[in-house]
Formats: sequence, C-alpha cells, structure tokens
Amino acid sequence: MKVLIVDDEKMIRNVLREYVEFEGYEASEAEDGLQAVRMCKEEDFDIILMDVMMPGLDGFSAVKEIRKSKDIPVIMLSARGEEYDKLFGFEVGADDYVTKPFSPKEVMARIAAVTKRHKAGSPPSREVLRFEGLEIDMAGRNVTVDGEKVELTPKEYELLFYLVKNQGIALSREKLLSDVWGFDFYGDDRTVDTHIKMLRSNLKGYRRFIVTLRGLGYKFEV
Repeated sequence: MKVLIVDDEKMIRNVLREYVEFEGYEASEAEDGLQAVRMCKEEDFDIILMDVMMPGLDGFSAVKEIRKSKDIPVIMLSARGEEYDKLFGFEVGADDYVTKPFSPKEVMARIAAVTKRHKAGSPPSREVLRFEGLEIDMAGRNVTVDGEKVELTPKEYELLFYLVKNQGIALSREKLLSDVWGFDFYGDDRTVDTHIKMLRSNLKGYRRFIVTLRGLGYKFEV
C-alpha cells in the first residue's frame, strides 16, 4: 500500500513515515498542498495523510483539487479541532479527521479502517440504476440528473449508494454513521444531516426521493 504524507513540518513527516514503513507500507512525502497535487497527478496512492494548515496551498484546497481527477481516501491532520473545521473537512471530501497532537498508532489504526471501508464501498459490477430522470452508475461512481452529470464528494457518493441499496428501508442517523462513516468515526448526528442537505441540493428536483423520517433518520423512496 502506498501512503502519501503531506505536512510542512519535517519532524511530523519523519514520525509518520517511520510508523507507515514499520507496518510494511510504502511512504512518500510532500511538503505542501501544491506538491501533493502534483504528485497525485503523476502517480497513484492508496491513502493520503493531509495536514490542513500549510503555506502555499492548504490541505482543504489540495483535497478539492485532487478529488477532481482521483478518488483517493484522505485523512486530514490538524491542530484545529473545532466541529466546524471537521465538518468542512468532510464536505470537501475527507474520509477521516485526526486532531493534533495525535498518537501515531491511532493514525495507523485509522489508515487500516479507512482503506478497509473504501475497498468495501467499491461496487464490484457495472450497474446503472434509473429513478425517473435520476441515473446512478454504481461502479463508475457517476450520477446524472436529467442527463447532466452532478459532482458529488466521495462521502456523498457513498451516502447516496447506501441509501439506494437500502431503498424503502428506514435508516436511523446512528445506522448511517456506523455503516457509511464507520463505527470508529468521530462525529454526531449533525454530520449526517449536513451531508444529506448537500446531497439533496445536488439532486435538485429528485431530492424528494430522500425522505426525512422525523425523530429517526432517512430513507430512499421513489
């Protein structure tokens, strides 16, 4: 497994590289967001450890740029632990968020959990589902609304696919957090609500397919 470590502090990169290589993974380093974007264009990585506060191009902006061409799991690393920062990280496409100072062992455990979820969430076969003017290409991770492709974050894709696969089933917020984000995810019910809001906005007129179940959660129903 190839891990890209992005941080402007050499000491942090060295510590993470030591643990990553101890686990038998291959480690590459970038000093800032711009270098990380360039490296991701030139080669493939299995996961990225991305610092947030960096000179030049910050981590959030780097993730946005990388997501335009590649779907690589990202764990954000930041000294800013406010809920707003974490939610913003998930909105731009991060899969997990670790607050500094952190335990390198915890980061390794999160790498294992995120990559496992990412592999499990990849649909094995080509399947295009159609619900009126809404088309969902499960394997291609493409969603079109009335023939026009819509851009979703990786987590919005996962949330939509999960809702669709469980069509007609009432899903609590806790169930969605557990199965889409993972049992070890740091967050609360508002994380689900935030992503549902963004997803509905992207689905435009077909937002009505995502039904709110007051006091419980949501379900996909046509």
